[in-house]
Amino acid sequence: MTLETKAHSVADYVYWSSLISGGVAGLVVDVALFPIDTIKTRLQSERGFIRSGGFRGIYKGLAPAAAGSAPTAALFFCTYDGLKSHLGAMATKSQQPYVHMASAACAEIVACLIRVPVEIAKQRRQALSVKYNTSSLQILYHALKTEGLRRGLYRGFGTTIMREVPFSFIQFPLWEYLKLNWTSVTGTAQTPVSVAICGAIAGGIAAGLTTPLDVVKTRIMLADQNEVRQISAFRILRGIYRERGIRGIFAGFVPRVLWITLGGAIFFGFYDLTSRILSSDNDK
Repeated sequence: MTLETKAHSVADYVYWSSLISGGVAGLVVDVALFPIDTIKTRLQSERGFIRSGGFRGIYKGLAPAAAGSAPTAALFFCTYDGLKSHLGAMATKSQQPYVHMASAACAEIVACLIRVPVEIAKQRRQALSVKYNTSSLQILYHALKTEGLRRGLYRGFGTTIMREVPFSFIQFPLWEYLKLNWTSVTGTAQTPVSVAICGAIAGGIAAGLTTPLDVVKTRIMLADQNEVRQISAFRILRGIYRERGIRGIFAGFVPRVLWITLGGAIFFGFYDLTSRILSSDNDK
């Protein structure tokens, strides 16, 4: 096997491993922790928790979430691992955190091409079930037909990126750092369980710090069509702060941190486990 052939083989493995591992991890997390996500969305809704459904129908919107989670996570990790592999080879050790940040930011933007329409359908089923008591595909078709591509199907795209990029800037360098220092600090070998613990810590910290951005994203996605042109992220945050203070800015903080902490453990644990299984099969 020539060096060029070997390089192509490694690159192909990175992409396929990322696609499969990310897809499996994303699907498991979104299905297992969906009720917590529903509660978080209803707490952040302008209609209030009770009027948005309370604890009733907490699995509403599961279908689009389940359908979109695997391709979204697969696309994210395919982009992240691919960029990390290529950029990391050209960077020094001290520059690796910046490689992780840049790779995660680019991966989030690419993944949002799938994530945003899925979030539109999911959150309208979660918090506006009376108004949108239809299938997820009908919700997306209605959004596209009445509001257009940018203001309907991809409403909140910029705000979602504004939430996801800072989240990734915190989560992924922290996750990589914790993994890198796990053995030297604990004296134990790195396993899927240790990777899961690192993911839970990194995810929980990132989730808490970016909760205000998540509140803004939820409000924009749930807003009436006539309100969309008049709202901006800053105006939404200012309005929430005037009405409900800091508690409003951090609405859904507990379920969001709980959801992403548990989700980070499951997501990164399953990702690492699936990657190890694929790696062992590839070595045979």
